[in-house]
Parts: sequence; C-alpha cells; structure tokens
Amino acid sequence: MPRFTTRELTLAAIFTALIAGGALITVPLGAVPFTLQVLFVLLAGMLLGPRLGAMSILAYLALGLVAPVYAGGSSGLGVLFGPTGGYLWGFLPGAIAAAAVTRSRLPGLPRLVAAGLVGLIPIYGLGAVWLALQLQSPSYEVVVVGGVLQFLPLDVLKAFIAAFAARSLFSLPLGLPALPRDR
Repeated sequence: MPRFTTRELTLAAIFTALIAGGALITVPLGAVPFTLQVLFVLLAGMLLGPRLGAMSILAYLALGLVAPVYAGGSSGLGVLFGPTGGYLWGFLPGAIAAAAVTRSRLPGLPRLVAAGLVGLIPIYGLGAVWLALQLQSPSYEVVVVGGVLQFLPLDVLKAFIAAFAARSLFSLPLGLPALPRDR
C-alpha cells in the first residue's frame, strides 16, 4: 500500500476543496450545469501528477456522497448515478490523462495546454455516453449538443486557464516541481 506524506495529503485535500468550491459556481444549462470543477480537475492532474491527482478526485467523489459538494450543492448516490454522473466519473481519467501528458517537472506551456485538452476527452466521453443512457435518448442532437457542444468553448478556455495557472505555479518557489511526477 502506498504511503503518502503529510504534504502530499495536504495538496490532494486542497484540490479536493478547490473542486468542491468550483461546483458551487453553477449555471444551469439543461440536464448538465456549467461549473468551474473542470478547471480544478485539470489543474490537479497537471500539478499533482496521476497518483495525487486521482486521490484528490476520489476524495471529492467520496465526499459528495455525504456532503453537498457536487454541482449546485447536491450530494449522494443519486447524483453519481444520475444524468451528470458520467461527467463526475470522467474527472478521474481526465485528471490522470492531464497528468500523463504533463509528465515532466517543468513542462512548457504548449505541453500544459495539450494536457488540459487531452484531459477533457475522458470527461466528455464518459459524460456524454452516460447522459445518453440516463436520458434514454438515441438522439445525436440531444447528447452531443446538450452534453458536449454547449460546454466545449468554455471548457477549452478552462483548459487554457489551467495551463497558464499551472505554468505560473510551477515557476513559483512552492516546491511543486519537486513532487515526483510518477505519483
């Protein structure tokens, strides 16, 4: 069983809190609301690496079972297995994908932007498929337009913001680049 240092646990907890805070900023757009969660999920992957990034996402998903930290202050199994559940489950491979693309101690801005954009793929993939199953809709329009296209421009912007923020944080004397990237 892997051991985590206090510093690592603290960093994962900070990102769990940031993702929860990002869920409180909600703009309803049909079955799936717009939130800032994706920004912090991508940042968690970029800054923490796959192991700690995944830990922060899993902690967020678990916390949402008992506390109102999902979008709009919702919580419980009903949310995880409801129409937006696929997007929530997609956060885990999204953060891991962003971490995998980042993978160097001092990545350049193009690599960080690519990491953010790649991290969106599993989030949208799982989210759209799950949304289609939940809505029992074979309609391409309902799922792709309602579950992907209306969010894509702002999520691409969030990927760019995450990349710029990660690059700025890597350049500060916070010790983030000292984190082993295999964690």
